[in-house]
Amino acid sequence: MIVLSIDSASKVATAALLDENNLIAEYTINNKLEHSTLIMDIVDKLLKDSNLDIDDVDGFVVSKGPGSFTGLRIGMATIKGLSLGANKPYISISSLDSLAYSLVNFDGIICPIMDALRSSVYTCLYKGNNGNLEKLIDYSALELDELIDILKEKGETVIFTGDAVNKHKDYLLKNFPNALFAPNHLSVIRASSLGELGVKMLLNNEQDDLNSSPFYLKKPQAQRELEKRLALKNENNL
Repeated sequence: MIVLSIDSASKVATAALLDENNLIAEYTINNKLEHSTLIMDIVDKLLKDSNLDIDDVDGFVVSKGPGSFTGLRIGMATIKGLSLGANKPYISISSLDSLAYSLVNFDGIICPIMDALRSSVYTCLYKGNNGNLEKLIDYSALELDELIDILKEKGETVIFTGDAVNKHKDYLLKNFPNALFAPNHLSVIRASSLGELGVKMLLNNEQDDLNSSPFYLKKPQAQRELEKRLALKNENNL
C-alpha cells in the first residue's frame, strides 16, 4: 500500500510518500505559514521525484489537529479533494500522535507540546508499547503549570517534543529539572511519522468519511471573541 501523507497544522509544511515497509520520499519545510501555496507544489514534487502518479497512491493521511486553524483547513481540504478525486480512502490523525510516534521507543513518558498561545499548550501524554502508542491522558489544552503538576505526579522520566519546546524550554528546565528534550529534527511534525501511523490504520480498514473535520481543542479566536461580546451584551440586557 502506497500512502501520501501531509501535515499543515503548524508552521511546518510536510508531505511524504511511504508504504508499509519503506519511506519513499519526504519533504519538510519549517519556514513560513504559506501552506495554501506550498502544499500542492510539495505533493507534485514528491510524486515526480518518486516516479509515481497520483493513481499509484492507495490511500491518504492528513493531520487533523490541534494546530493552526487555517493550516488544518488547508490540509483537510487538500486530502479530501485528492481522496475524492482518486476514489481512495483517507484517514486523519492527531498532530500530537504524530509527534509522539517519532519517539515511540523512548523508555518513559512522551510529552508533545504545541503552542496554544500565551502560557498554554496543546498536549497529550503517551508511553510506547511494542511499537504502539498508549495514551495516558486525553488530548488537552493546558496551562504549562497544570501540565508540569500532572507530570510530577506521574514520577517518571519525561521527554518533551513539539513546536512549543523552544518557547518554554527555560521555564520547563527551571520547574521540571529532569526534563529531556527531543532533537530538533524530531520536534517538528513529520509527514513520515504521520503516514506510518496512517498506513497501519488504513491496512486495518479504518478510514474517515468526507464529513470529518479538524480537531481544534480550542475554538478559533474570532469565535471566542464573538461569544464573549454576545455574553456581555446579554448581561447588559438583563
